[in-house]
Amino acid sequence: MNSALLNYYEAIEKASQDMLEAARVGNWDHVVKLEGACALLISQLKHAAAKQALGSEEAQLKSRIMQRILINDAEIRQLAEPWLEDLDHILAGRPKT
Repeated sequence: MNSALLNYYEAIEKASQDMLEAARVGNWDHVVKLEGACALLISQLKHAAAKQALGSEEAQLKSRIMQRILINDAEIRQLAEPWLEDLDHILAGRPKT
């Protein structure tokens, strides 16, 4: 079992869960901070994955982890949408309607 690669996936999943929790309470500064940490983990994962491969069981676990990350990401985007619309209005110099 290649636990080193799975550790990266699990760390990314944990970061995405932390991002979701921060988004749920409207702490967007923390979401952005965690997004940066997530990007670093993804970069490290890509480097490690180029040297190693996952076995069948590990690939199934990776798939389940990735599904949870995508679910978290979808909810974060849904929570961010009103905030992004407000930002768009501010940047465009338009009042909120």
